[in-house]
Amino acid sequence: MSAKIRALEVNATWILEPLPPSKKPIGCKWIFKTKLETDGSVETYKSWLVAKVYIQVEGLDYHETFVPVAKMTTVRCLLTATKIGSSINLMSIMLFCTVILMKRST
Repeated sequence: MSAKIRALEVNATWILEPLPPSKKPIGCKWIFKTKLETDGSVETYKSWLVAKVYIQVEGLDYHETFVPVAKMTTVRCLLTATKIGSSINLMSIMLFCTVILMKRST
């Protein structure tokens, strides 16, 4: 677990911020899973450090949530567009991705 925490710190996964005086810290817990091969032998051990956000109250502890998510298709479209070297704005990205997706579906 200490190696996992060290890796999270090295990769700058989070930024440590001071807690406002009126707020309580959120606890965390470790989730463990053993990944098995098809023959039943151990392939790897997996672990996650998970925040106990279920103790928070909407409107009191937070007002909105945001999770940045990107589909691999979108990432590929952006990488291809930047490889071409043209200037990119939101409309050109949307048009480019639409054309690529239409070509793949035919």
